[in-house]
Amino acid sequence: MEVTGSIDAQGNLVLDELIQASVYSGRVRVIVLLPETTSDLTEDPDDTPIDIVKSSLRKALQQAKSGQRLPLSEMWEGIDAE
Repeated sequence: MEVTGSIDAQGNLVLDELIQASVYSGRVRVIVLLPETTSDLTEDPDDTPIDIVKSSLRKALQQAKSGQRLPLSEMWEGIDAE
């Protein structure tokens, strides 16, 4: 399991989301990865908000159900792969 969080002024680890007790209850081992530079603290441009991802998936599912499909041979046209 992986979650993100921050360390407050008192040195407490504050998680961005709760870990459900039903997943696991007991002692855990925590590994803290600190950012190497201040630029690592900025938001990841590839980290799309969940509501936008869900909306996009709903739209794609509707399009697939209605037969609006893009041939695989055309899927990567116009995308610059690194």
